[in-house]
Amino acid sequence: MKLSRRGVALLAASALVLGGCGSTGNDAGESKSSAGGKVTVEFWNIWTTDPLKSYGAQAIKDFQAKHPNITIKSVPYENEAFKAKLTTLTQSGKAPDIFQTWGGGVLGQQVDAGLVKDLSADTGDWIGTFTDAALSAYQVEGKTYAIPDDIGMVGFWYNKALFKKAGIAEPPATWSEFVDDVKKLKAAGVTPIALAGKDKWPGHYYWAYLSMRIGGLDALKQAGESKDFTGPAFVQAGQKLKELADLQPFQKGYLGATYGDPGGQAATMGDGKAAMELMGQWAPAVQNDAGKGLGDDLGFFPFPAVDGGKGAVTDAFGGGGGFAIGSEAPPEAIEFLKFLTESTEHRKAVGTGGVLPVLKGEEDAVTDPNLSVVAKNLAGATGFQLYLDQAYPPAVGQEVNDSVAQLIAGTKTPEQVAQAITETAKSE
Repeated sequence: MKLSRRGVALLAASALVLGGCGSTGNDAGESKSSAGGKVTVEFWNIWTTDPLKSYGAQAIKDFQAKHPNITIKSVPYENEAFKAKLTTLTQSGKAPDIFQTWGGGVLGQQVDAGLVKDLSADTGDWIGTFTDAALSAYQVEGKTYAIPDDIGMVGFWYNKALFKKAGIAEPPATWSEFVDDVKKLKAAGVTPIALAGKDKWPGHYYWAYLSMRIGGLDALKQAGESKDFTGPAFVQAGQKLKELADLQPFQKGYLGATYGDPGGQAATMGDGKAAMELMGQWAPAVQNDAGKGLGDDLGFFPFPAVDGGKGAVTDAFGGGGGFAIGSEAPPEAIEFLKFLTESTEHRKAVGTGGVLPVLKGEEDAVTDPNLSVVAKNLAGATGFQLYLDQAYPPAVGQEVNDSVAQLIAGTKTPEQVAQAITETAKSE
């Protein structure tokens, strides 16, 4: 379960020093492969906890039983440790045979550095089994450089009992209704929103979604290409977020709160001390881990529409996880990746609750009711936007997180946020 999915800054490595990855412990060395002989494929992943830890171990056993000449060497790391290790390795001009990726700007840098294999020629009919939303984060200039294994979306998780206490009969469909509900919750003595202000990345969800709802997906795409975030959609998004922050809707001490720690955003929500949190599909599990959990009182609704905005309420914002293949990996690495994402096998992973569907028609494999709601929203998505701190180059994503955090804290204006992000983008 990813408690943070921020992009990690990867420096472009010279293609002249590219090296392979093999089975020499946790430091990638030279792949061992020979035609018709024994092959070792090193598989860097973040499957350190169940259910994916157990699922992955069994999947590797099943694959190896069918391919006795191939050894899959699993190298699991915790999320942040993985990013740090991968950064160090790619800076040296090397990449693992198969490794976890979240796509976007970081993958783009790895592509520019020649570190990952272009999978376009290897996908064939395979690529047609994935949903467009799942694939979008891993395609660069029309070519496919990674294969999705998981996808999710950010939305509002809410406490039905606290909504009822405030006299709110149903979730808001528009931003103006949302603001009215925040006021109703405050009037009822309920903290409207839990937020991990210290972690910053949860706050960027608000600005990103508002930008989407106001300007549409094209506005975000064009800003990424032009490196100009000073347009009306981005300034207006900041203004609406400032208006929300001015209502003081967050829990006491939110500026020092983290996401998953005791007393943090997830715990505040899971213990029934706040009515809502804007978070990804992993929210229910983390609420249960960090707090008591809400059980049947937990509900979900998509980010509201903005009156007069160009974006559709069915446009989703989120991300997921996939796997890239190192440029010097043996062909057997692709064979293993195809095995993991073939329908019969991937449905097993979905059935554990560890990942959400990335294949067409896979939604019925989701057994958890909370995750089922998310999966159905994704299945009906009319568009998809990757987290901004992953969609754009790492420095730009970090500036989004930092500037939006300052906006929420009241130390930056909407215009200053837009200008700061633009300046960082143009300096890249």
